[in-house]
Order: sequence, then C-alpha cells, then structure tokens
Amino acid sequence: MRFKLMIVLAMFILSTLFGGVGLAQDTSEVTILYWQAVSILNPYLSGGTKDFDAAALILEPLASIAPDGTMVPDLAEFIPTLENGGVSEDLTTITWKLKEGVIWSDGSPLTVDDLIFTWQYCTHPEGGCSTKHFYNDVVSMEDIGDNQIKITFGVPKPNPYDPFVSQSAPVLQQAQFADCMGAQMSACTDQNFAPIGTGPFMVDEFRPNDVVTYVANPNYREEGKPHFDRVVFKGGGDAESAARAVLETGEADYAWNLQISPAVLSGMEAAGNGTVVVAFASSVERLMLNQADVSPDNPDRSVRMPDGSNDHPFLTIPEVADAMSLAIDRDIIAGQLYGAGGKAACNMVNGPPVNVSETYLGCSQDIMGANAILDGAGILDSDGDGIREANGVPLRVQYQTSTNAVRQNTQALIKQWWSEIGIETELRNIDAAVFFGGDPASPDTYQKFYSDIQMFTSGTSGPDAETFMVRWICGADPNPDNGWLGRNVPRHCNPAYDALYETLTQTGGVEARAEIVKQMNDLLIESGALIPLVFRGSVSAHSNSLGGVDMNGWDSEMWNVQDWYRADM
Repeated sequence: MRFKLMIVLAMFILSTLFGGVGLAQDTSEVTILYWQAVSILNPYLSGGTKDFDAAALILEPLASIAPDGTMVPDLAEFIPTLENGGVSEDLTTITWKLKEGVIWSDGSPLTVDDLIFTWQYCTHPEGGCSTKHFYNDVVSMEDIGDNQIKITFGVPKPNPYDPFVSQSAPVLQQAQFADCMGAQMSACTDQNFAPIGTGPFMVDEFRPNDVVTYVANPNYREEGKPHFDRVVFKGGGDAESAARAVLETGEADYAWNLQISPAVLSGMEAAGNGTVVVAFASSVERLMLNQADVSPDNPDRSVRMPDGSNDHPFLTIPEVADAMSLAIDRDIIAGQLYGAGGKAACNMVNGPPVNVSETYLGCSQDIMGANAILDGAGILDSDGDGIREANGVPLRVQYQTSTNAVRQNTQALIKQWWSEIGIETELRNIDAAVFFGGDPASPDTYQKFYSDIQMFTSGTSGPDAETFMVRWICGADPNPDNGWLGRNVPRHCNPAYDALYETLTQTGGVEARAEIVKQMNDLLIESGALIPLVFRGSVSAHSNSLGGVDMNGWDSEMWNVQDWYRADM
C-alpha cells in the first residue's frame, strides 16, 4: 500500500509540474519548415525571404519593424527622432546609441566599428550587395563616443531609417568579414554560411539548400532567452506538406508561406494541433511583363537598350498590357486560391493605407472590353488561328513562376482568360530553390527572367515605400555586370517615374511622401510592365504548443524568435 501511495504521489507531482496527464513537450528544440530551402546565411548576398529569415536568428539590426508598422529597438538603446534630437533638423544626420554590453556569440564586444564596417562592406564598388539601397545617400558614419554612431546623408533624408533597420540590413562582425570586401564577398563561404552574430542563436551546422541547425547563443544579452536550446530550420518540399507537418501530424512547430488551397488549409487546422496566422503589410503577387526581347537567339536577351532597339516585340505596347490585365478575374484568384490570405489587388502599393492610391482600387474582369482594346489598336487575328498578331508577331508568351500549387492554379486560370482574348500562353514552373536561389550560373532564376511573363511576390521592406519604389528606376536591371542583383526585374524605364522617385528622396512628412508614392504607383500600372494580382497576407502556421509567435508582415517572421517558448497543452 505504501509503495502504491508513493507512485500516486509521484504521478501527482509530475502532473502538476507538466500540466495534465502527459509530460510537457520538449523545450530543447523547435522545428521550422520553409519549403524554399535556405541557400546562404548572409542576407547581403541574397534576394530571398527564406535566406533573410534564416539569418535573422543570428544577425540583428539596430531596430526591427513590429507587426503594427512601428520601430522597436534591437541593438539600439532607443529610436532616434526629431523630437528627441536623434535626427537633425535639416534631416541630414541620424545618431544611434548602442545598448551597453552587447557581445557577439564569440564573446567579443559589439562596437560602432562593426556598424561602420557593415556599411563599407555593402557599399563597396566592387561588391554585389543585394540590399545596397538601404545605404543610399550615406556619405559618412562616425564614432562620436559613448557608444554612439552618427550617420550623415549627402541629402536631406526624410526617412532616415533605412541603414541598419529591419532584418534586411543587419550588422556584420568586422573581425569575421574583414577579408570579404568587394570582389571577395561571394568567395567567403565560411563567413557566408556561418556568420557570427548577436542574435539568440548561432549556427551549429548548415547544409545549403537543405537544413540549418542552430544552438542557443550563450552570450545573448536577454537573460533567460532564448527558450530553446536548438532550432532546426528545414527547407525543401512544398507548402502543403509543411502545413500538414504542423497542423495535422505535429512533426514540426512552424511552417512558413502556406500558399495552398484555403479549403485544404482550413481542413488541416480543424485537426486541432495548430493555428493558421495571417499578417497583411504590403506584399503583392504580380505579373511582370518583360520589357526586353528575350528570344533565345538574342545575344542581349537580358538587357533593355536605352534606344529601344531591344524592346520586347509586343509587351511594350500599352494596349496589350491593358487587355491582359483587364482579362483577369482577381476576385476569383484571391477568393478561391488565397482565402483569408489574399485580397484582389489593382495597385502595386497596398499598405499602409496612407500610401494606397484610389485611382486603381477597382479592376473588375471584362473580357469583352479587353478584346475591344486590342481590336481598336489593330492587333487582330489575321489568319484565323485564334492568336492575334502585333506588327506581324503572334501574341505567344511564356509565363513562368516557382513551383507551388496556388501559383500553378493561378497560371492555369490566367492562361484560359488570355486565350479568350487571342493570346496563347505556355506555362512553366521552376523549383523554388532554383527560382529564388540567385545562382549566377543558373538560367532559371527570377533575376535572369529569360521568359516573357513571370510571377512572384514582394512588398515594401517597411512602412515607408522608398526602398520598394526604387526597384523600378531606369538602370537598376539585373544583368551580368552587377552579378544579377539588380531589383528592376521587368526592365521598366520611365523618366517621369525616375523624376518622382528623386522628389520622394527629398520630401519629408508622411502625408507628402504618400502623395508621391501614389503617383508612382499609378505610373507603374499605366506602364504595363507590372500587373498586380493579389494583396497577399503572410500566411503561416504554428503548433498550439508553441507560444510567443507574433506574426509580422513588415519584417522577418523570425523577428522575435527569442520570445518563442513551449506552451502548456
């Protein structure tokens, strides 16, 4: 009897400690699934969200963007403003103060010199930094003592919060990357695959295009954090299998970017093992109409000539782009394929609300109207084969995107609608790890864009749209000379747009800047180089046993991974 009482008492103690009839789930490890596998852990050498997010567990900026669009300090003591004197009255300087006592995971102290080095590293003239635009107009950075850095801009900077703000512009350790400047950036494999950071975790093992294993940073500044000893950041597969692993089988804790059928996703969530979370910010799924002639026999297929000699044979004709846009039923795409994670979009800039133009808020499908536009432009089916011709060239397009069920379903719908206006479409999908991988040797990356049409999603890196709108200025095309890291993927060029962008860089005040952004948005739509489809929320899922997740559409979804913990079930 005494022995039985001891067993009962032990079971009671365990139940009290671990919550209910079973033991609490393992707090030593958390598993994250990104179906686009990580290629590199240096965000300055990548254009992919999956690489930025994987690096966010290690590297930190001065400040992050919170889910509500406000800035919160990371390595900084506070956010500098005009009111507290951190931003100068003439808008040419901003002064940040580092938190005291921050050290790198190798035990060495974080210093202002690390920030200055990071700027020099990314802006080196022989380098290929993909987020170099975050340091636009910076002419100097100086250590002014007391753990403070003064950043000086060559022009008044109405939005001085690009350098070192968000997970797109974190701080690198000078001691580790000192020999990786300029042409050596990509050659520093050890550094790019295992950067030393100040964040909550550090790299234990990295197998590119497969999995990253992290361990807790013993020198992380917040006591008691992170709450996990290890993180497994697994890539590959597809969105549906990632969702199932979290919502149905419980094999993983977090699944990212769940572009799958709303009905399928809801059915998985009904299993009761996990929760679907959505955050809207500014991401827009859009079509890009290549403005250059990408014929395989064209030696300059990746370049759009300033004199127009290498323009696409018909995608630069405004009536063609207008008809292609008008033929699309965005409500069907958003409602049936995206569910809670999508809204029909007619604008390139969809958030925050102050930046949203009212000119193109509505864009209902009109097949008859699209046909009328082409008829009126003399773009007719002259030989009766069902395909229209422009200047004697049949309207046949290749339309590519990454391999993903929602995107392939979108392709199929659009192909059908375009066939109804006399445009023949060849569909192509490319493995996401290749498409977004940025391998300069691959012909299948989105930067190369060796196709007529392509589709993917991106948005503003923060509530201010300047770093988003810079993507479509003349001369910012990806090409061999810049290592294919240019952001103007469709090769759009409009001097009027560039003039507005220049004005934006010199204008202060949220409202005044918003009016310029709206005009730029309208010019992009009118250009025909971009056709918005869906205002996308970020849709992910986490296990019900994972607490602390604060879904973020403005910054990395990993922005507060140090706060994640194992919740009682």
